Amino acid sequence: MEKVTLKVIGMSCGHCVNSIEGSVGKLQGVKSVKVHLEAGNVDVEFNPSEVSLSKIKETIDDQGYDVE
Repeated sequence: MEKVTLKVIGMSCGHCVNSIEGSVGKLQGVKSVKVHLEAGNVDVEFNPSEVSLSKIKETIDDQGYDVE
C-alpha cells in the first residue's frame, strides 16, 4: 500500500467532501480516502499495482477540482 496527501483546490463544503470521497473511494485498489476540508488536502491510501496515482488525480479533476 502507498499513502499520499494531495493538495486539492476548490473544495468548500460537505458536498465537496462527499463527492471526492465517494468517487475516489469507488476506484479499485483504493483502500481509504479522507478529505481534510479546511487544510485543502486529501489523504489516499491505495495499492499502486491496482490503481495509478494519475487515475486518482484524474478522478478528483473530473469532479471539478484542481489537484496540485
